[in-house]
Amino acid sequence: MNVPLLDLKAQYATIREEIEPIVRAVCESQWFILGPEVEAFEREAAAYCRCADAVGVSSGTDALLLALMAEGVGPGDEVVTTPYTFFSTAGSIARLRARPVFVDIDPVTFNLDPAAAAAAITDRTRALLPVHLFGQGADLAPLLAAAARKGLPVIEDAAQAIGADRDGGRAGGLGTYGCFSFFPSKNLGGFGDGGLVTVQDGALAARLRSLRVHGSRERYVHESVGGNFRIDALQAAVLRVKLRHLDDWTEGRRANAARYGRLFEETGLVARGCVTPPPVETERHVFNQYVIRAADRDGLRDWLRERGVGCEIYYPIPLHLQACFADLGYAEGVFPESERAARETLALPVYPELPPDAQAYVVETIAAFYAR
Repeated sequence: MNVPLLDLKAQYATIREEIEPIVRAVCESQWFILGPEVEAFEREAAAYCRCADAVGVSSGTDALLLALMAEGVGPGDEVVTTPYTFFSTAGSIARLRARPVFVDIDPVTFNLDPAAAAAAITDRTRALLPVHLFGQGADLAPLLAAAARKGLPVIEDAAQAIGADRDGGRAGGLGTYGCFSFFPSKNLGGFGDGGLVTVQDGALAARLRSLRVHGSRERYVHESVGGNFRIDALQAAVLRVKLRHLDDWTEGRRANAARYGRLFEETGLVARGCVTPPPVETERHVFNQYVIRAADRDGLRDWLRERGVGCEIYYPIPLHLQACFADLGYAEGVFPESERAARETLALPVYPELPPDAQAYVVETIAAFYAR
């Protein structure tokens, strides 16, 4: 059986009749940059994320960059974050010539250790940047308290966590900024790149909107140096349609994750220490990825791929060991949990259209690997 890690064609087949008229309407309007589709999407996305306002941008990376720019982060500043995440989390900090200050992760959730993050704050710290990794909300309460004591903003990297809930709050609506990605593989994915910054403060929203068009509120009048961070109207129109289906898709992912848990228990893989399923410690884990810890992870990955099962390693090299960050001075072993996660974790197919028989085949194939 061939089981892809993600099947976007299966999703598109369910919404084709809604999407294609919308795409044609945008083409007929010839309004491709900002405009009514973007404004409508921003309102709808803000409501979904339980935020006062939202600003559509060109990518999840640019969402992070824009939030950091809005806070004036620059050379000599420090931003506390995690080394176990996608590159853009720290890359956006470095692009502004600020220093990413890494702290280790919680070994259970893979999210930033809040106590370690609070302890890493110095007089040079300008922001805290936690990540809601793989779709499970990070423990923000201690971070928010530490940030409030120091007068620091909290920038949530919620690129993988739209709709995730924890402790009565929703990802992207708890900190100063929430940063989202609409890369096609995300739970809410566009037809290309796109992103969003959510805020609860109208003045911050106005600053973000100015920065996304080269620091301008009035045409050809520039208050600051921003950038070209606009989301396309076509992407906004597509995302408006998909947003209406997001809760159903999320429940499909959650159901598949629960089924994996049952299947792993039934096969004895958990009891034998072969596989550790991801724990659910929050009200709503949205499973952008379903990431297990696996004994002989690389061997299992190769075995699965040879038998038609899509899988992926997120992330094989933690950021503190990337060559481009060598000048930060972090040595191997300094963040043991991040490094252990990089050695042991493997993402399995969990997309909402995944058939139960295909999911059973995935688990059977894993069981066969450990039964050799």
